[in-house]
Amino acid sequence: MFSQTVEYALRVVVYLAGLDGLPATTRQIAGYTKVPEGYLAKVLQGLSRAGLIQSQRGLHGGSVLALSPDKLSVYDIIEAVQPIQRIRFCPLNLNSHGVKLCALHRRLDDAMAMVERAFRESTIADLLTQTGSKPLCDIESNGEAKDKTRASGPVAMTISKKK
Repeated sequence: MFSQTVEYALRVVVYLAGLDGLPATTRQIAGYTKVPEGYLAKVLQGLSRAGLIQSQRGLHGGSVLALSPDKLSVYDIIEAVQPIQRIRFCPLNLNSHGVKLCALHRRLDDAMAMVERAFRESTIADLLTQTGSKPLCDIESNGEAKDKTRASGPVAMTISKKK
């Protein structure tokens, strides 16, 4: 239902949120989130254009979240890289339907509206504090990953707060 780009963007944001404002380099982000470094630049660019992350070059540079995790929703991330497609008019271009959707397309759009609503109500902070879920990767107090092999999909998207 969602592209690999959306998955990658969510991993990146969850990872950055777990760093509590410490900058991470592209290489660090790619390593911890299992996002290919070459593709990561595209993901970071989309998140930056949307004002969700800030990046700085140089010795102490890197990327950080531009917003607090409790102010950032899953919906915000998805919209930044690949907006949810809603059905606004008849996809078959039937003049008889006009802007009134048939039962099938209305049902499909209603489902997308529910998904959209759920993502708007889910913050990145919620993902970080959800009990019973496994972390995206464990981070030591020095910022190093304990285990870089755990990033496997949307069900493993939370990250341990540094101590």
